[in-house]
Amino acid sequence: MWPFKKKSKQPSSPEYETAWRTMDWNDKQKLLTTIKNFQPGNPEVDTLKILLHGPVGAGKSSFFNSLDNALQGRITSRALAHSVQTDRSFTVKYQTYKLKKDGFGSYLPLTFTDIAGMQSEHGGISTADIIKLLGGHINSGYIFNPNSSITEDDPKYNKEPNRKDRIHCLVAVLPANTVSMTDDDIIRQMKEVREKARDLGIPQVIIMTKVDEACPLVKDDLQKIYTSKKIKQKMVECSVKLGVPVSFIYPVKNYHEENANNVKMDILILDALKNIVNFANDHVEDKIVSGEDP
Repeated sequence: MWPFKKKSKQPSSPEYETAWRTMDWNDKQKLLTTIKNFQPGNPEVDTLKILLHGPVGAGKSSFFNSLDNALQGRITSRALAHSVQTDRSFTVKYQTYKLKKDGFGSYLPLTFTDIAGMQSEHGGISTADIIKLLGGHINSGYIFNPNSSITEDDPKYNKEPNRKDRIHCLVAVLPANTVSMTDDDIIRQMKEVREKARDLGIPQVIIMTKVDEACPLVKDDLQKIYTSKKIKQKMVECSVKLGVPVSFIYPVKNYHEENANNVKMDILILDALKNIVNFANDHVEDKIVSGEDP
């Protein structure tokens, strides 16, 4: 009787045979046209407000700059970002940015709010301040105090916000390469903000940055982002940690070392923006249907 010979185990492929999410890698112009032609569906809201939040160093400011790059077709630097990973937030105040549409003075009807990053130790932005931002109680330019939340007697406090002052979409920014190591206290803070947004009916999205640092396959070819098993795994991790469905998670590569636009990067970034805008617009349109007070 011949001895049984074990078959050598073949290493599993890092890729799925087919992409699990559809992406047209030739539709940058179509995405640009859709975004630039957008108008809010609620006459009481002329500008949609999107809030970026997440841990220090996740790439919130870089994501806004990447949006600007994709829309302008050139490298920009309107939101100051730090090039070195630190445990302190480079952004210290509530800063609102408009996205340029065409020429000088032409803007899309939406703004992005960039705020200080969350930290596990004392010193980061307080969840109380973020929750007040969601309700429209803090005006642009407020400098966050790590020792205390804004008070009603602060000149930047808005006591009677209307629908236009409130946030219309909450965007969490998490880095793919370190999502599994995100401090439990930061996740707790993000969940607290998410729960308040849920209570207010505000849609929520996750932007997963630094995909090239999480997967060598994607680093070599960004177009393999939705065939990469590693990226899918990281997206599921994000979903489990924050409770946001995978369908609302968008992996991107922010501009960092590039000195010219990359079409594949732009398409991922613009696709994420298109969906964020759609969710925010659904939110303000629902307010018409529900008949809520301004």
